[in-house]
Amino acid sequence: MHRKGPRFTRILAACAVVPVVMTAAACSSDSGDGGDKSDSGAKSSASQSADGKDKAASLAEAAYKQLPAACKVVSSKTIEDLVPKVDDKSGKTGKSSDVSTRSSCSWKGLDNNGVDGSQFRWLSASLMRFESEEGLGSAETRAKDYFKKQAAAAAAAEGAKNVKSEPADGIGDSAVTVSYDLDKGKLGDYKQQTVVTRIENVVLTLDYNGAGLAGEKAPKAEEMVKDAEKAAKEAVASVTAANKPGASTEPSDKASGEPSQKTSAKPSAKASAKS
Repeated sequence: MHRKGPRFTRILAACAVVPVVMTAAACSSDSGDGGDKSDSGAKSSASQSADGKDKAASLAEAAYKQLPAACKVVSSKTIEDLVPKVDDKSGKTGKSSDVSTRSSCSWKGLDNNGVDGSQFRWLSASLMRFESEEGLGSAETRAKDYFKKQAAAAAAAEGAKNVKSEPADGIGDSAVTVSYDLDKGKLGDYKQQTVVTRIENVVLTLDYNGAGLAGEKAPKAEEMVKDAEKAAKEAVASVTAANKPGASTEPSDKASGEPSQKTSAKPSAKASAKS
């Protein structure tokens, strides 16, 4: 009995230590696993929350819900000023499967002075409106991307010479004016001006070109730039007006004015010289 006492005591002591080690290990293990799971869960939750916010932001509702009638975005007076002897002041409506997202209109005119020469003018306004779509992005982001593509396409038009591209101030949220010369041989030397502008989720591409025919001098590019930008401002104002509460998609000539401060396909030789 006397010998068994110390041994029994040592066994009890050993047994007492094991649970402590195991507990410590378990606590250490639980603490590590629990910490990883907790951190992972927190990170996952934060990531999901961030993704949710980003997704919600990327799919923000489109600012503009409709487009004005393309043939009404520029006033009759401006049409007469820019396109003398215009064939049809009401314009020629372009084909579209959905005029609420894509529409266009064009005007042409020939001021024929016989042996003294003639002046030809062609004006076109194309509108593109974007909606927010999952997988494609927000309406505004899509419009920004399209704006860049249109501006680049205008500067890379087939047959273009002396290309000049500059930002256009005071037209929508962002705008650029691309000018170039186009040699049409017997048809004359054309001066082309393309104003591409974005306002919210709508992109406007306004083309304006002209030529002096039968010996008449070619129009001055500087003057045509001013005229094109003037028409673009009116078109932007029409887009804004068409999206005001209770507004009609058929704005009158009086609707054209200064654009809000909130601020076609690739042009080609054929498109620029439509007649």
